Amino acid sequence: MFDYSQPLAFLVAFIIDRLVGDPEFRYHPVRFIGLTASCMEIFLNNGRFRILKGMIFTLVLITIWYLLFYFIENYIEKYKWLYFFYQIVFIYFGISSYELSKRVLRIEKLIKEDIDESKKELSLVVGRDTKPLDVQGIRRSMIETISENFSDGFMAPLLYYLLGGIPLLYVYKVVNTLDSMVGYKNEKFKDFGFFSAKVDDIFNFIPSRLSALIISLASMNRDSLAYALRYGRNHTSPNSGYPEAAMAGAIGCRLGGPNYYGGILFDKPYIGDNDRDIEELDIYRSVEIIRRSSYISVIIALGVLLL
Repeated sequence: MFDYSQPLAFLVAFIIDRLVGDPEFRYHPVRFIGLTASCMEIFLNNGRFRILKGMIFTLVLITIWYLLFYFIENYIEKYKWLYFFYQIVFIYFGISSYELSKRVLRIEKLIKEDIDESKKELSLVVGRDTKPLDVQGIRRSMIETISENFSDGFMAPLLYYLLGGIPLLYVYKVVNTLDSMVGYKNEKFKDFGFFSAKVDDIFNFIPSRLSALIISLASMNRDSLAYALRYGRNHTSPNSGYPEAAMAGAIGCRLGGPNYYGGILFDKPYIGDNDRDIEELDIYRSVEIIRRSSYISVIIALGVLLL
């Protein structure tokens, strides 16, 4: 008899995420991943051979967290209801389809009420300097970040869950967390974080391109896929440009371009060629496209799990 517990657990986890969002929870597993990474980084990121130390740092953390979930699963899978609950909890903590969209809508509302406050809120979800941004810069940043987050916050965890269950899902969460912590090209991390950044690029290669395809399907705009193919490489990241370009084509705007990071202006290429003002409606359209994209992805995932 077919066991429907896995697709059901996945569906329940997704519904909870849509209703609640990603919780500010002190025992969130990603917080523990970050804590273990911080402790190791303090001891390893110094002296000579930082590239080698960064490689050891990344591989050890991946191994620790993979084995942790592997052994947990092997122990509790014989307890049907406990295993079912375990899957719901850790799928829920591992995927994020709605939290950033909520923040984006809140920032859009703040633009009208207090633009400085909207910049402060935006600074919590983007890496660029937000103080120099005007309204167009804020809106462009929001569209870029929800497009990129669809790939690395939802599509990639979903793909690795389908390929290897919760253990592989959390390998991806480790890789993504390490990239956000040490994957910077500054003096402190340019050597130590080199390997982590490259591993993150590899893990996101397929999800970013799948994300562009799903966004194109959700938008029902043929320009979306055309933009992804034409402008997807117009980004310093080998992956982030694809979902951003797909969204730019979907709503008919131009993203990317120069931005300040740490007070330094980086002259990044533009993504798209429609240099028009981005309006409030475009923010709502982009959020709706991401919502539909997540539904399409879930339907496909359920089909895979059922088969």
